[in-house]
Amino acid sequence: MERSAGRSHRRRHRSRSVLGGTLAVATAATLTVTGLVSTAQAADVNNAKNAGFESGLANWTCSGGSGATVSSPVRSGTSALKATPAGQDNAKCSQSVKVKPNSTYTLSSWVQGGYAYLGASGTGTTDVSTWTPGSSSWTKLSTSFTTGANTTSVTVYTHGWYGQAAYFADDIEVTGPDGGGGEEPGPVIPAAPAGLTAGATTTSSVALSWNAVSGATGYKVYRNGAQATTSTGTSATVTGLTADTAYQFSVSATNAAGESVKSAAISARTAKEGTGPGPGPAVPKHAVTGYWQNFNNGAAVQKLTDVPADYDIIAVSFADATPTPGQVTFNLDTAGLNGYTDAQFRADIKTKQAQGKNVIISIGGELGTVRVDNDASATAFANSVYALMQDYGFNGVDIDLENGLNATYMTKALRQLSAKAGSGLVITMAPQTIDMQSTSGEYFKTALNIKDILTVVNMQYYNSGSMLGCDGKVYSQGSVDFLTALACIQLEGGLDPSQVGIGVPASTRGAGSGYVAPSIVNAALDCLTKGTSCGSFKPSKTYPSLRGAMTWSTNWDATAGFAWSKAVGPHVRSLP
Repeated sequence: MERSAGRSHRRRHRSRSVLGGTLAVATAATLTVTGLVSTAQAADVNNAKNAGFESGLANWTCSGGSGATVSSPVRSGTSALKATPAGQDNAKCSQSVKVKPNSTYTLSSWVQGGYAYLGASGTGTTDVSTWTPGSSSWTKLSTSFTTGANTTSVTVYTHGWYGQAAYFADDIEVTGPDGGGGEEPGPVIPAAPAGLTAGATTTSSVALSWNAVSGATGYKVYRNGAQATTSTGTSATVTGLTADTAYQFSVSATNAAGESVKSAAISARTAKEGTGPGPGPAVPKHAVTGYWQNFNNGAAVQKLTDVPADYDIIAVSFADATPTPGQVTFNLDTAGLNGYTDAQFRADIKTKQAQGKNVIISIGGELGTVRVDNDASATAFANSVYALMQDYGFNGVDIDLENGLNATYMTKALRQLSAKAGSGLVITMAPQTIDMQSTSGEYFKTALNIKDILTVVNMQYYNSGSMLGCDGKVYSQGSVDFLTALACIQLEGGLDPSQVGIGVPASTRGAGSGYVAPSIVNAALDCLTKGTSCGSFKPSKTYPSLRGAMTWSTNWDATAGFAWSKAVGPHVRSLP
């Protein structure tokens, strides 16, 4: 990086100065008559310390806690400054730099992002500054100043502007005669991390976290003395472990200078096979499922505790894919949910469960791209979903993969998950109508493959247009016949009636097409369970144990004044 190059440059000029001084002495005897004695000049140096922020904010002071070091974007090295204006604070970061009196210095910095200013004050002559209105790539700011006769230090600074975006700065230089501080040393080896603790465990993984170390740019995690993984943050999950086995873990901090000593070791044991968060509340004979949105798309923003009691299964939407095929994680959208904290979310899961509700994690959605298409991804899926169940207390999983599903490997994944979680695991599915037209479809095959552990299939009876019913006739969405004739395919195709639910939008805004009034949903439920309120299609028999209904979403239901759940919830509970 440039600062290393600067130190080498400085050493070269110093060695040449020594040579120049020697020559001056050697020629002094012959040149004193004319007075032409050579005088050596000291090389210019960068007088700013920690100019590239490789040692965090050492030597810098930022107003109002506005500054932080980041690993991206950087111009050189591994760190840069990010400073964020807020309110009446313009995110000023400054440093007192030693200088020589009556000397000229060049001040420069590379900046990116929002408005960025660079300046020097206390020069003893004319203070200077320069600025840029912002840039999407690194831009160099440069100015110069001359120190006064008695000036031995100046303040150099950067700042942004009120109400503007954060700015980034890197490689700040105050180039001129050495004021006594000279160029800063390179980063020092960081201290050992403290606060190492073990969090959620599964049969094959242990989650770890620790305190941040000043000046560290990364961390190494050790298992039984051997390096297991690395992290750029203050947490990591060690995988590939054996069930019901104790391991020793430690962590070290790293930067360009090297690696710290290891932290004090801690012990953690993986979970036993067949254990889990414990069975949740029993799913009622007739149940209502609602999807809860972990994002804001214009529907009412909710906490879990805002979901009405009419919902028996709450599917948290959605888990996120990771770079590892099949693996998922969950990230609460605190900002989008008006500051709903992770701690509140976890507490609300327990509150709902105490009320007899099951809270599960949904995988997929319209944009979900979780792929489970080989043995490794099936195992990664099972392990990661089980880890979320242990971490958050989810009672199970919902499969809502609308971009393809492989029956062979999803079956393997769900059976592995069932083996880990044990009894009480809730598994729901939300295929599109096209996915359940035939038992040869991958979704239908998956449902039949796991029939012994499957809770309910809530097919989405919307966004599909006209489809075939079980009698071979074409039915248009939005009618009672569409609901009953398509449900008949599942009921006669091998699923138990208790594993079939009717999935519909909660309001006209909840889907592109296919909305039906709650009264139509209730009529379809009566037709299938009691043989009443049917349209032109009437099933050859009734299915009294039909599970119930599902809606997208509890948030859209709230937006419409809970009209859907107030009508459908009591009706489901009244079924035979």
